[in-house]
Amino acid sequence: MLWVCVAFAVLLLGGMPVAFAVGISGCIFFLQHPELPATIPVQVTVTETQNFALLAVPLFILAGNVMNHSGITEHLLKLASVLTGRLRGGLAQVSIALSTLMSGVTGSCVADAAMNSRLLGGEMLKRGFSRGYAAGVLSYGSLMAPIIPPGIGFILYGTVGQVSIGRLFAAGVIPGFLLWAALALTISVTARKRGYLPERTVRPTVREFAVTARAAVWAILFPVILLFGLRMGVFTPSEIGAFAVVYAAAVGVFAYRKLKAAGAREALEGSLVDIGAVMFLLALSAIFGYGIVMEQIPEVISRWMLGLTDDPRLVLVLILLFILAAGTFMEGSVLIIMLTPIFLPLVTQLGIDPVHFGLVFIIAATIGNFTPPVGGAMFVVCQILRCPIGEYTRESMPFLLAVSAVAILLVFAPSIVLFLPNLLFGPP
Repeated sequence: MLWVCVAFAVLLLGGMPVAFAVGISGCIFFLQHPELPATIPVQVTVTETQNFALLAVPLFILAGNVMNHSGITEHLLKLASVLTGRLRGGLAQVSIALSTLMSGVTGSCVADAAMNSRLLGGEMLKRGFSRGYAAGVLSYGSLMAPIIPPGIGFILYGTVGQVSIGRLFAAGVIPGFLLWAALALTISVTARKRGYLPERTVRPTVREFAVTARAAVWAILFPVILLFGLRMGVFTPSEIGAFAVVYAAAVGVFAYRKLKAAGAREALEGSLVDIGAVMFLLALSAIFGYGIVMEQIPEVISRWMLGLTDDPRLVLVLILLFILAAGTFMEGSVLIIMLTPIFLPLVTQLGIDPVHFGLVFIIAATIGNFTPPVGGAMFVVCQILRCPIGEYTRESMPFLLAVSAVAILLVFAPSIVLFLPNLLFGPP
């Protein structure tokens, strides 16, 4: 597998699309093993697309795109302003709140970062925020999108690792709000030093809060319905993806009356592009994964890590650091698809709950979207705000430290992660 990994790194650094880099480097394994049938790469690629559980991926992507055209964003922005507008940092606090509230809609940190940058980026600059600071807030604020259900990362991890997607969804709720609190506190401290004022000077009235909350209730109810639908056995993960599409369309057409023919067409077109990219990557990653299993890479890495320490928490920290480093060069979904078969057997052997590991894994993999040199959310935000990468990196450092501290806390306090899954679904 050495030459396979070298080829993958060379192709990736050479600018080749990730899916092709994964597939081509995976084929090199079969060139090294001519005794294997030449039909296996084709078979594993097709077989990967036949996984019924993966049906949830395109359905949730479509649901997110439909919701983005349904008027939900406008109502959630008003609610975010009411909730956090009087805090230090003004629009920065509003953007973090909006990202948290929108996480059940987008499910993707890149999509959330792009949306918030277009909504709030220009206004933040007009009100005196530096470009690097604004870009850091808008980028790191999108971390909650794949953590609070229904994140696509949970579906990928649960499908590849055969872990309960319902338990994973439930596990993301409390850590998602912890991340919000950590980022909000960081903004409050840094905004005070920089002299950034609150967005609102008048405390919202009870009536104003009630009106804005009632208007946004359809979006807020979505993750609640999702979790209880899975818990009560009403839906499977794939079926609830279909329900999400119907729910999003119904909210847009009947509740908010904002989803028109043009918006629906744009949502479908955007979904086709997103679904094609994700499914193509999944299919070609099966070729790479076949070589990992054949070469017993998980066993090799397990022996190496256990040779360093047999403390489960320290092993988890080592894995976390490795994923954080790898995330600076690779997109989060690629890491989930490629590394789950390697690390999940190791942590299971050490007695670590797969849901606990999955939550920490996805946070670490997502952080890579905000760091140089190839962070997807970072590039989107910096392009929209016309912010130099160096300025962004320097001014976003407090946010990186804040989310890393939460990740470390979750490593050593699994009860925070597992409380809600055990409450809703019972002990594993």
